[in-house]
Amino acid sequence: MNNSVQSTQAGNGRVVLSGADIDRALTRIAHEILEANRGAEQLVLLGIPRRGFPLARRLAEKIALAEPKVTPSEILGQLDVTMFRDDLAHQPTRAPQRTELPASGIDHRVVVLVDDVLYSGRTIRAALDAVVDLGRPKFIRLAVLVDRGHRELPIRADYVGKNLPTSSSERVRVQLAEIDDGVDQVMIEGPSGEGDPV
Repeated sequence: MNNSVQSTQAGNGRVVLSGADIDRALTRIAHEILEANRGAEQLVLLGIPRRGFPLARRLAEKIALAEPKVTPSEILGQLDVTMFRDDLAHQPTRAPQRTELPASGIDHRVVVLVDDVLYSGRTIRAALDAVVDLGRPKFIRLAVLVDRGHRELPIRADYVGKNLPTSSSERVRVQLAEIDDGVDQVMIEGPSGEGDPV
């Protein structure tokens, strides 16, 4: 994928990924996961709420298209990291979501954590703690739709849909059809833009 940012204006921000762009990025990530893992054997995708889970579901469906023996629901799970965060005092109050693992569990599996935006790295650090609390995977990998930089911890993604240079005062807003009334897009908003900062 071309890493140059092609954007269109939309309200208080600019759209940097359309729904078609998101779909292409997820298709590429799904194939990269299969190539790195040499197939779907022992694979588990754990989406981090809120938007990481629908992205993980889409990836599971794309993997199943490439590997017909795979049933998406059998490799898909959701991992809540709320109680493992080290920045709860600085974040808006959020209700914990359910953690749901596939029937196979995660022991000796290749676990791919899936999130929408990689920023400081603190959500992923919490996710690593949550995974280790649940079992002992063979490997843990990370797939994100957007990597916007500004890391505070030594964490990097193995699979990235789009590297998106931003200033720390900007916000990246990911909208997914499953959550955001049918809208699929990624926007960059200035400091005055609405929505939760990511």
